[in-house]
Amino acid sequence: MSNFQLDDFDLAEVLGVGTVGSIYRAVNKKTGEAYALKLLLPMMAQDKVVVARFEREMYILQRLDHPNIIRYFGRGRDGDKLFYVMDLVQGATLKDVLGASGSLSWPEAVECGRQICSALQHAHNHGVIHRDLKPGNIFLSEESSQLKLGDFGIARDMRATDVTDVGLTVGTYAYMAPELIRGERFISGSVDLYALGCVMYELLTGHTPYVGDNFAQIFDQHLQSAPPSVREAGVDCPPEFDELIARLLAKDPAERPLNARAVQGELTDIYEHHTGVSQESVTQQPGDRAAESVRPDLSQLPRRMRFGDSLETSWPRLLALAAAAAGVIGAAAYFMK
Repeated sequence: MSNFQLDDFDLAEVLGVGTVGSIYRAVNKKTGEAYALKLLLPMMAQDKVVVARFEREMYILQRLDHPNIIRYFGRGRDGDKLFYVMDLVQGATLKDVLGASGSLSWPEAVECGRQICSALQHAHNHGVIHRDLKPGNIFLSEESSQLKLGDFGIARDMRATDVTDVGLTVGTYAYMAPELIRGERFISGSVDLYALGCVMYELLTGHTPYVGDNFAQIFDQHLQSAPPSVREAGVDCPPEFDELIARLLAKDPAERPLNARAVQGELTDIYEHHTGVSQESVTQQPGDRAAESVRPDLSQLPRRMRFGDSLETSWPRLLALAAAAAGVIGAAAYFMK
């Protein structure tokens, strides 16, 4: 990875501002290429804990190399100005897509789930638990029609000392597994699978599985309420898909699927069984032999991760919805809190 100087870039518009950093659209002066540059706020540069978390975020991103994860290019320091450079994703988040469409068809949700699973398995293989999976942190690239997972700001690095206080509840209320709500010290990638269940429920229904007037009401449902059924909510989807989401939302991590790869396999089986469309054999993702990618076997379409228009399931449709919602946006908010 490269070590940059801040003077290597022309900083353009601010794409987002968070509690510890700002993200800029940055153009490399030599190459003219545009990136997203996250700059630690000067006032935070004296806080050792904040700096440690920022350093951890960069270390995590440096280890991850996957087409469904935001790419990290390098870091730099200019005095007390600590920053790093990453992909500038032109597209929209799944949150934007839902804002435009309300919900997705079940095959679209299946494909979203498969790509997210691929990203999660890669991260988990490298000892990284995301802990904040939600539609707002998942970008749909306009250029590649792929989903890109971002915002590893509160990720747990299982290979290093955690700089998040033990017992601290971290994450976004609507997507937090019960063990995160309880602030349990020992967690696993299963918390990301629980969040994936929340995300896929939302993709199908247009709202999260548990809603309330405040975080206490939502927390109580995460801890006590039975997983809601998408079919009972009026969604036309295969019963196996409904059952899979219910297992992802199990209160006990031991009752959830084994890992993201297993979920990806189940999603592929559901699609094949209910459409009659066969899938390609499992292939390896660049940079990760363990992560799997299953592409639709639709030779008449470009080799992209999308389903056929005949099933009313095309990524151009998603992109059109995203564009209607937010137009072309940068990689801004996925590292903002």
